[in-house]
Amino acid sequence: MSETDLSGPPPSMTPNPNPGPTPPPTPSGQPQGGFDFNYPTIVSLLYLSSFLLGITSLVGLVLAYVWKGEAGRDPWEASHYQYLINTFWIGLAGSIIGFLTLILVVGAFILLGTMALVVVRCVLSLIRAQKREPMPNPGTWLA
Repeated sequence: MSETDLSGPPPSMTPNPNPGPTPPPTPSGQPQGGFDFNYPTIVSLLYLSSFLLGITSLVGLVLAYVWKGEAGRDPWEASHYQYLINTFWIGLAGSIIGFLTLILVVGAFILLGTMALVVVRCVLSLIRAQKREPMPNPGTWLA
């Protein structure tokens, strides 16, 4: 049996006398190299998950309206909420028109186009939300 030295902290807990350069500070609120789950990102992910789960787009819409109405949010978030609210209504209108015209061949193309537009709009919002940048034209009905 060996004797353990209990006179001080173990070597792994002693401070390094030469720690090297410190990393530069990041702006407040920015993630340190990770994925930022800010509110517009959550709404976009809910919209995208609705292609598999269905109902999550309604949850995203309700959250977008609630968070849009809250005071004290970052200014860049307001443009994302308007953009994402428009995205929901574009998707709903395109889906209704697509299903009504599905008996015709054109309905399938309308559904595919609507799905592509919703995905593109959600991805654009995700990219800008990760950078904490506002959407350039949140009232547009195109991408």
